[in-house]
Amino acid sequence: MIRGNERFINQLIILCDILAIQFAFIIAWWIKFESPIATDVQHLSISVYYLWVVVYTFVAIVVSYNVSLFSTNRRKSFAVEMVKITQIHFVSILVLLSLLYLFHSLSVSRSFLLIFVLANIICVGFYRLVVKLIVKSFRKKGYNKQFILIIGAGSVGRHFSDCLKRHPEMGMEVFGFLDDNLVEHETENNSYAIIRGKVSELELLLEKETIDEVILALPLSAHGKYEEIIETCDKMGVRLLIIPDYYDVLPAKFTVDQLGDIPLINVRDVPLDEIRNQIIKRLFDLLFSILAIIITLPIMVLIAIGIKLTSKGPIIFKQERVGLNKKIFTMYKFRSMVDMPEFTSNSQWTTKDDPRKTRFGSFLRKTSLDELPQFFNVLKGDMSVVGPRPERAYFVEQFKNEIPKYMVKHHIRPGITGWAQVNGLRGDTSIFNRIQMDLFYIENWTFFLDIKIICKTVINGLINKNAY
Repeated sequence: MIRGNERFINQLIILCDILAIQFAFIIAWWIKFESPIATDVQHLSISVYYLWVVVYTFVAIVVSYNVSLFSTNRRKSFAVEMVKITQIHFVSILVLLSLLYLFHSLSVSRSFLLIFVLANIICVGFYRLVVKLIVKSFRKKGYNKQFILIIGAGSVGRHFSDCLKRHPEMGMEVFGFLDDNLVEHETENNSYAIIRGKVSELELLLEKETIDEVILALPLSAHGKYEEIIETCDKMGVRLLIIPDYYDVLPAKFTVDQLGDIPLINVRDVPLDEIRNQIIKRLFDLLFSILAIIITLPIMVLIAIGIKLTSKGPIIFKQERVGLNKKIFTMYKFRSMVDMPEFTSNSQWTTKDDPRKTRFGSFLRKTSLDELPQFFNVLKGDMSVVGPRPERAYFVEQFKNEIPKYMVKHHIRPGITGWAQVNGLRGDTSIFNRIQMDLFYIENWTFFLDIKIICKTVINGLINKNAY
């Protein structure tokens, strides 16, 4: 039903996006000017507003087309699509605001535009989610299938076949394998799709059968066959994807860069390497930390008084930690232990019944209130609100030889709270499990993930059984 009609389907999606934007305009107009909570009695006519909505629609469609939002990709998750939709409509509203300024049409309500852009994100996102769920349901029932030919019936090809079987909602079915080691793999592949022949029979098979994609899963020892396979797929107009023989040693996410005509595999994709993501995160850190300092200032004053009244020594405890790019910085905390030599505090792990803790300090550590001065570290740029927790140099030297990939955490700024912490990995818990959580955060960072971690930190409460 869908095969062969992809162009018509894409045009239909464009039409649905246009209709969703018009529906968002109706919603925004009603909320701002017609609903019981409407405050603007006098405003420009609906025709003036709708003229600018037409301009906005054109801009949004052009931007969507340029970022390939209308092209179908079964392997992309809805979360990725939703991020694209959000970015598209924020770009579109910025373009519209620029045009309004350029044409001196500053009487258009700013609050209407805010409601309008939010309504767009919700309307477009909702209808695309519904469509995606319906299509997935049809694919599970066997409709709208794509047929995949795998070249290479070894462990890599079989593993890919297993992955497709575990995800029937993608609607991708293995048509068969091509491999030159027929006798060996026919014995191994009793439970797999049939081996259709040798690699040299690829062109003949693509002529006779309907194949949507070819997956090249040959070992590096068969590198000499790659060029012929690529040329054959190009000649027959069939999309080819290559699974590197060394994929299992690569991280979950990596990117391919280009130096001249030489492709370079970037082994670890760090979203915060991008300037725009760094700017977004830094602006949020500044605003959030300023707000947090203003709100918690009375609490910090009371804590300072409590420390002075209950023990001797400074109010603020300063300690060197390893931060971004392995640089040493001074981290601030409210002092929760007796005053001690610097070497002792830098080289001893805190335990549950640590005798060095003061009575008031135990309360501060249990409630995480001792961490409040770290918002000043965020203002300085040494830390972020969310990120992997920084460690002392003494333990970094120890862990980097004992824990695989431990030093990767220093690719980004350390944080006051993090993905590991909101999942219960605080205090004297597994360093290995903690670094796995940190790696997940580093490789999958989004602004919304930061918001989620902050919300979980607040909802779960600051008190934690492992915080001591």
